[in-house]
Amino acid sequence: MSINATFFAQLVVFFVLVFFTMKFVWPPIAQALDERAQKIADGLSAADKAKSELASANKRVEDELAKSRSESAVRLADAERRAQAIVEEAKSKATEEGNKIIAAAKVEAEQQTVKARETLREQVAALAVKGAEQILRKEVNAGVHADLLGRLKTEL
Repeated sequence: MSINATFFAQLVVFFVLVFFTMKFVWPPIAQALDERAQKIADGLSAADKAKSELASANKRVEDELAKSRSESAVRLADAERRAQAIVEEAKSKATEEGNKIIAAAKVEAEQQTVKARETLREQVAALAVKGAEQILRKEVNAGVHADLLGRLKTEL
C-alpha cells in the first residue's frame, strides 16, 4: 500500500465517519440543543411577560389606591360639610327657639304689667272713691282733709 492508497482509505473512512455523525449523532444533539434554546427562550419570554403583568398589576393597584384615597377624601369632606350644616341648622333652630321664648316671655310680662296696672287702677279708683266719700261725709276742714289724705297715701 502506498501513501496515496492509505490516504484515500483514511479519507473514505473519515467521510464515512462524518456522514455517520451527520446522519445519526449530530441530529439528536442539535435537536437537544435547539430544545434547550427554545426552553430558555420560552422561560425568558415568560419572565418578561410576568414582569409586564406585574408592572400592570402594580399600576392598577396604584390607580385603585389613588381612587380610594380621593373617594375617602371626598367622603370626609362631605361628612365635614354635613356636620357643619347640621351644627349651623341646630344653632339657627336654637336661636329661633330662644327668640320665641324671649318673645313669649315679653308678651307674658307685658300682659302681667297690663293686668297689674288695671288692678292698681281699680284699687286707686276704689281708694279715691272711698277717700272722696270720707271727705264728703265729714265737714270741710283742712286738718281733717290732710289727715284723710295722709291715710290715703299710706294705703296706696
